[in-house]
Amino acid sequence: MDQSNFLAEEKVSKLLFKFSIPCIASLLISALYNIVDQIFIGNSELGYLGNAATGVVFPILIITMAFSWCFGDGSAAYLSLCQGRRDTQSAHKCMGTMITVTFITSIILIILFFIFQDPLLKIFGATEDVLDANGNVAIPGSIGLAKQYFKIVVGALVPYMLTNAMMSVIRADGSPIFAMISTLSGAIINIILDPVFIFGFKWGIEGAAYATIIGQLVSFVLCAYYFIRKTKSFKLSLKSLIPCFDVFKRALGFGISTFITQLSIVAISLVCNIMLATYGAKSSLVGFDANIPISAISIETKVFTVILNIVVGFILGAQPIIGYNYGAKRYDRVKSVYKLIIFLTLCVGIVSTLIIELFPEIFVLMFGINGSDPELYINFAKMTFRIFLSLVTFTCFIKMSSIFFQAVGRPVSAAISSLLRDIVFFIPLALILPRFFDLEGVLYASPIADFLAMTVAVALTVNFFKHLNKMEKEGSKTIE
Repeated sequence: MDQSNFLAEEKVSKLLFKFSIPCIASLLISALYNIVDQIFIGNSELGYLGNAATGVVFPILIITMAFSWCFGDGSAAYLSLCQGRRDTQSAHKCMGTMITVTFITSIILIILFFIFQDPLLKIFGATEDVLDANGNVAIPGSIGLAKQYFKIVVGALVPYMLTNAMMSVIRADGSPIFAMISTLSGAIINIILDPVFIFGFKWGIEGAAYATIIGQLVSFVLCAYYFIRKTKSFKLSLKSLIPCFDVFKRALGFGISTFITQLSIVAISLVCNIMLATYGAKSSLVGFDANIPISAISIETKVFTVILNIVVGFILGAQPIIGYNYGAKRYDRVKSVYKLIIFLTLCVGIVSTLIIELFPEIFVLMFGINGSDPELYINFAKMTFRIFLSLVTFTCFIKMSSIFFQAVGRPVSAAISSLLRDIVFFIPLALILPRFFDLEGVLYASPIADFLAMTVAVALTVNFFKHLNKMEKEGSKTIE
């Protein structure tokens, strides 16, 4: 059975797990890059200060992923529709343009990031040393460690961004297992080298950065090999790399929700770090400083990323199935895939909520607790997990809906789903609530935003399926 017939005729549940399981594994393994770094750093002499430093750099990396995932996810969605329409000519032009545009973008970002290094790090929460009356360091800052980590990981953005963009296309091309192997290979290298560089060579936070980029380089080599030798539904040539924006602009439309989602994460990190640093520094708690809440929110973000990646893995794995059958007007199969995805999304969200609410200390202790007052840090971190992620089930549904709308070619609905939770609701709440509830106000902004955005996402979903049912009955070609 060829790829087209396979997507059109195979049992939906079998197809979903065939594509989604490797996709979930790839995303979870990818998340390990930052998580493993933070675990080793947090349990080294750097402690939570090191975690705060990596947390400061993380939003900058998210900016790069916003571009690479926009190009990659958009091209993947476009490739799936091309498969359903059997349009191989547009497919190879889009994929080649995606590679060229990603490469050029990565070079531009490297230049800009190094030019604005100091203001970027400070705006994302890096702190200077606080000196006592004798000129000694009373409270160490994170900016020195952040600069060490920044210069290494940002200097290697080209293979990092190309890998993230190509991974999405590889999965959509019907090779999720290859994508998983590529990611796993890099992650294994990273996990092996982290303790060697950090503890063995005594390289500290720079060792974690070098381990990360070496692992990423391995993944990039494998992805590049796939694009040159292994593609199934398109073939690249040197001519494919000449930008064709008439084709690529359609892919960008599909990828815009991913771009907005990633930039909204940056905006959230920016607001959270600023507010937590501000109110943390003003806290009356003895020994409490700005690095404690920033470190706590940093590890919460990593755990949340793991939860979200499981849900995103299901919907991204389903993307070629949805895109192909939507393009082929097999709307009954689109609905069947969606029903299975929403069931799995709710299961992941509910189980995650129970674990977080009952056993938050599992995650807190995993990332290390070095500091002047470990108990103070642990208690605040536990509170962060319990409040910030209390409605994580809603968050999962919102993010799943955004990617689903992207897969069926409804970028406006996808963008609305992405923007409302993070930009329209969360950021204003995070700025206003701390004025009344101190540090806890930043944390409560998350579940309130989840609740408000959930109502809109449900309304958009109901509206879409009403149109889908109508078009299915009328036999219309598209849904606008």
